[in-house]
Amino acid sequence: MSIREEDVLLRVFTGETQTVHGRALYEAIVLEARRIGIAGATVIRGVYGYGASRKLHSAKLVELTEDLPVIVEMVDTIEMINEMLPWLDANLKKGFVTMEKVFVKRFPGNQETSL
Repeated sequence: MSIREEDVLLRVFTGETQTVHGRALYEAIVLEARRIGIAGATVIRGVYGYGASRKLHSAKLVELTEDLPVIVEMVDTIEMINEMLPWLDANLKKGFVTMEKVFVKRFPGNQETSL
């Protein structure tokens, strides 16, 4: 089993109502990651959380909010992740980013040819 150590996990923490150029920010992040060739990106919608404002955001029916937490995760080499950072600097107005070294074992399966 071959495990690579040199990859990086980039996480972008934001809210689902943030937009950039009329598009949901999380969607724009994924499209930009795909455009520059990052190996993959996933959007995770939070069901409960708070940010710098300390205001709770919840998916509970009785506490329904419009701005649930969203995390966009990407894993690739440090060089590819660094390609994404200028775009985030220019477009992420509220939220934060974390990066960490990760161990990766890839299982490519059947490669998709289009989405």
